[in-house]
Amino acid sequence: MIHSLSGGIMKDKKVLDFAKVEILDDYYSGTFWFISNIKGLKENDIVLVPFKNGDITLKAKVLRVDKNVKEDAAPISTKRAQSIISIVKNNNN
Repeated sequence: MIHSLSGGIMKDKKVLDFAKVEILDDYYSGTFWFISNIKGLKENDIVLVPFKNGDITLKAKVLRVDKNVKEDAAPISTKRAQSIISIVKNNNN
């Protein structure tokens, strides 16, 4: 384990999977990044995601999945990131 110059221990970086999704809603739109804990998640799957600080749940289409991303290289802050809730429809390509 590596120690910093100030005498502390450097924190081990988490490794996470991230999914970029497009919101499928008449009122809300846009693309957003979410943490994915779903094994086998792939592009074009339809998922449920928390929105507006978790106050509502929306359907979204997975545009991209980045696996094994170190937390310091994440596309969004891991402290603010929310996780995909579940798969609604698994679209086989």
